[in-house]
Amino acid sequence: MHIALTPNVHWVGKIDTELRQFHGSDFSTHRGSSYNAYVIREEKQVLIDTVWKPYATAFVDNLAQEIDLHALDAIIINHGEVDHSGALPELMRHIPDTPIYCTKKAIDSLTGQYHENWNFHPVKTGDTLDLGNGKQLIFVEMTMLHWPDSMATYLTGDNILFSNDAFGQHYACSGMFNDLADECVLHYEALKYYANILTPFNVLLKRKLEELGKLNLPMNIIAPSHGVIWREHPMQIVESYAAWCDQYQEHQVTIIYDTMWDGTRTLADAIADGLRSQDPSLIVKTYNIAKTDKNDVITELFRSKLAVVGSPTVGNDMLSSMAGLLHFVKELKMKGKQAATFGCYGWTGEAPSKMADLLREAGFSIIAEPLRNQWNPTEAMIEEARTWGRQLIADPEQ
Repeated sequence: MHIALTPNVHWVGKIDTELRQFHGSDFSTHRGSSYNAYVIREEKQVLIDTVWKPYATAFVDNLAQEIDLHALDAIIINHGEVDHSGALPELMRHIPDTPIYCTKKAIDSLTGQYHENWNFHPVKTGDTLDLGNGKQLIFVEMTMLHWPDSMATYLTGDNILFSNDAFGQHYACSGMFNDLADECVLHYEALKYYANILTPFNVLLKRKLEELGKLNLPMNIIAPSHGVIWREHPMQIVESYAAWCDQYQEHQVTIIYDTMWDGTRTLADAIADGLRSQDPSLIVKTYNIAKTDKNDVITELFRSKLAVVGSPTVGNDMLSSMAGLLHFVKELKMKGKQAATFGCYGWTGEAPSKMADLLREAGFSIIAEPLRNQWNPTEAMIEEARTWGRQLIADPEQ
């Protein structure tokens, strides 16, 4: 199967409608994904990336129907992670001497994973590969977006940016182009991808967007490694990234909790009531982390200006579900967000304070003393939780 981006550039990847977990089981892919590889036919013929290893044999077989493998003049590997390079060993078994262009760090990655010393040609930002017909490939290092070895590749003439993991989504869309996708689903999956994978690199990404702007490369198409290809107003995803990397937030509060015997859940519901009554225009979303996909929760937290986090106290600490989530939040290094904590307890009540400490370490500003309730909430305590919720956003600056 191939899909034409232009008469001389074809997508030759794999749409994986069955994929439900990625990066092991660390990232949920409710709508599947795709592994995007591309063939360029000019005087020189070039392959950009491959697919994940489970589809290696089918990929090589399909590629051989698209092009004589021995006619490939070069292979570009934008990133050594196995979802991009997994079919490379099978392909190189047929054409072992074909030059592979990648960053120096990608050579370390590829040799470390596959233990093969292929015909590597290291490249850096500004290096080019002449394709004939007046066209070139220009290489742009994308260090830590999201691996040290990452790069993007730009095709002059057709003005296509093969952007690697930047600007992608885990979204198996049969049409493969943004104008053929569900716009709401596409926006959500692009945001989820950014929030859960690229947020730690906000500062680097902001600099890279500035660098790309200074290169003054016209972009008719942005072709990422996962999900749909941006061909209708492709700069819209660049504009979204520019917003997302700059301490992004919407007029939203996300309440995240876990509970043992519904006491902390009762507080969460009362706090949500208080927030809504204080500002009816505020979007308030409430999630039990033990019953909700963590990546979806992180996506909503990324959109929020305030996180309200609750857990009962067990073993002098928070529940493990909450500890795991907050460890992930700390890894993501979100900036410019506020937080408050709450929870029920029986004998001791350390969880809210310990959650607040973790959130401070994660970069959040704690805006209120923790709300603590011993035993099951009374009607008076429920009303206190509503009042506490109202006070969290009573300040006009909140």
